[in-house]
Amino acid sequence: MVRLSAIPPGLPTSFVSNMKSVIGIDFGTDSVRALVIQAENGKELGSHVSYYPRWKMGMYCDASRNQWRQHPLDYIECMQEAVIAALKIAGAVDHQVIGIGIDTTGSTPIAVNRQGIPLSLLKEFQDNPNAMFVLWKDHTGTQEADEINELCRTWHTDYTRYEGGIYSSEWFWAKILKIYREDELVYKNAYSWVEHCDWIPFVLTGGDDANAIKRSRCAAGHKALWHPSWNGLPDSDFLKKLDPKLDGLRERLFRETYTADQSAGKLCKAWAENLGLSTDVVVAVGAFDAHMGAVGGEIEPYYLSKVMGTSTCDILVAPKSGEEKLVKGICGQVDGSVIPGMLGLEAGQSAFGDLYAWFHNVLGYSLTDVLSKSERIDQATRQSLIEEGMEKIIAQLSIDAEKVPVGSNGVLTLDWLNGRRTPDANQKLKGVISGLNLGSLAPQIFRSIVEASCYGAKIIVDRFIEEGIPIRGLIGLGGVAKKSPFIMQTMSDIMNMPIKIVRSDQTCALGAAMFAATAAGAYHDVSEAMKAMGSGFDTIYTPNASNALRYNDYYQKYKALANRMEPLYS
Repeated sequence: MVRLSAIPPGLPTSFVSNMKSVIGIDFGTDSVRALVIQAENGKELGSHVSYYPRWKMGMYCDASRNQWRQHPLDYIECMQEAVIAALKIAGAVDHQVIGIGIDTTGSTPIAVNRQGIPLSLLKEFQDNPNAMFVLWKDHTGTQEADEINELCRTWHTDYTRYEGGIYSSEWFWAKILKIYREDELVYKNAYSWVEHCDWIPFVLTGGDDANAIKRSRCAAGHKALWHPSWNGLPDSDFLKKLDPKLDGLRERLFRETYTADQSAGKLCKAWAENLGLSTDVVVAVGAFDAHMGAVGGEIEPYYLSKVMGTSTCDILVAPKSGEEKLVKGICGQVDGSVIPGMLGLEAGQSAFGDLYAWFHNVLGYSLTDVLSKSERIDQATRQSLIEEGMEKIIAQLSIDAEKVPVGSNGVLTLDWLNGRRTPDANQKLKGVISGLNLGSLAPQIFRSIVEASCYGAKIIVDRFIEEGIPIRGLIGLGGVAKKSPFIMQTMSDIMNMPIKIVRSDQTCALGAAMFAATAAGAYHDVSEAMKAMGSGFDTIYTPNASNALRYNDYYQKYKALANRMEPLYS
C-alpha cells in the first residue's frame, strides 16, 4: 500500500462567497447524501447524510422473498433535510448555487399516474409495497426475467444483445411485469413507470406530466433495453407477446433519452423556497450512482472503476471506433451512459458489503438477543453495549482475519448470497461456505468471505479480457474501498493488479456535482469538469507477489466449486 501526498489546500474561506457552487445529491441504498462543491476547483464546502426512516424500520420489505421496496417520502424528506443541512454548513446563499446533479441506485422504478405522481403518494396506495420504488436489489421478478430472456432468443430482434445477452430480475421490465401480474389495482392505475434517477429531477423542476419526464440515457440503456438501432424501447408486439398486460405501455414511456450533462430544467418555485435557493438553479438529468461515481473518480479509458458498497458496480469507458464489440454477460454497454461521446460498459456483483454485513449480523445476533433480554442491566446500558459491540465486530474480525493464512485454512465460499449480477446474471444462485471443520472459527470464515468477494471481482475482469476489452488498471471508490485496507489489499493480491483509491469520501455525489456544473454551463463538457473538480487519489494498493501466486491456485478452486454448484440452483 502506498500513501499519496495530501490534497493541496483550497482557496481561503474569504474567497468562497465569490465562487459559484453546485450540489451533488447521491441517493444510496440506506441514505441520501448532499454535497456542496465549489464549481471552480471541486473544493468541498459542506455535506450532510440523511437516513431513510421507513427503510431503517424495514417497512415494505421481505428479505425471505428478496422483496426490497422504498417509499418515495423517504427520498423527498431526506433529500430536503440533507440539502438544507449541507447548505448551512457551506454557508452558501442562493445566488452562489448554479446547479444540482442527481444520482440514484438502479434499476429502481416506480409506478406513476399521468401527472407523474407515484401511486404510493396517493391515499389508496400509501401502504402498498407494489406501489413503492422497487429497489435495485429486489429479486422478486426472477421468473419474469427468465421469460424476457427466452422470448429475446426467439424474437426477430434480440433486445438483450447490448445487455450482455442476459436480462436480470434487478432491471426495469422484469420488475414491472412482476408487479402487474401480482397486483391488479396497481396495474389498472399505473399510467407509466419512472426510474428513481428520472423522478427526482422531475420533482425538483415542478413536473406535472409523466410524458414530459426527461429519461436518463444511463438508466434506459443499461436496464430498460433501450437502443437507437431499434428506435428506442422494444416494440409493442414483443411486449404484448411477453404479456398482454404490457400492451400500450411503450407509448406511455419514452423514446428519447438524455445524457447527464444536459439540463432537465430549472428549480421550481416550491422547491427553491424549500431549499432556500434560486429558481435560476439548473437541475441536471439524472443517472445511476456508479456511473456518476466513476466520473467523480476521474475514470480513464479501459480503467475499471469499482464502486464498492453494499454491492459493486464496475464501470469502464471506451472510445467509440469502428464496429462496436459486444461483451457477453455484463450489465450493458451504452453510448454516453458515463461520459457523453464514449461507450460506457457496466458489470458488478449483487452483494459485496452486504456479504460482510450479513456475517456481522449473524455473529451479532447472540449479542443483541441476549443483552436485549437481560434484566441485570438497565435499558440504556443494554443499548450502549449492543451498539458498541456491533460496531467493533467487523473491525476486530478484519484484524484477526488478516492473521489467517491465504486460503482461509481450507474454508472456501461462493459469494452468491444475493445471486450473481455478472458475468452472466443469475439471481437464483445461493451462497455456499465449504470446507468447514471444528477449527473453522469466525476469522477463518470471514477471511473466506472476503476472498470470495474478490474472486467474484476477478471473474468480471477475466470476462472483459476474454472478450477483447483490455483492463489497464483499477480504481476503487465507495465505503469499503475507503474503510478497509485488509479487503483492498486482498483485492489487489487476488487481482494481481494495483488499485488506486479515490481521495474523496463522496465520489458519487462529487460526480453528480460535476454533471451539475456542466449542465449549468460552468464547463464545456464533463471531461473538463472532471479535470478541474477531481479530488485525486490518496492510496495505491500493490499486489504482494507471493500472495498473488498462491491465490491463483485458490481462485481455480473457487471456479471449480462454482461450476459444481451452479447447476443445483439454476
